Amino acid sequence: MRRLLLIGLGLAVMFSASLSLTGCVVVAPRPHYAARVWVPAYYAPGSVYVSGHWR
Repeated sequence: MRRLLLIGLGLAVMFSASLSLTGCVVVAPRPHYAARVWVPAYYAPGSVYVSGHWR
């Protein structure tokens, strides 16, 4: 019984530690940098291929 209790406690500690490391860090953009986004490659009207680029 004691062994089961220790295993359960260990699993609970490992699970809570892994949950504490997950998540998303949101940082406000710096004011002096313009926001940029990657535009994937696509075909424009007239079958013109436009390669991927930063906008």
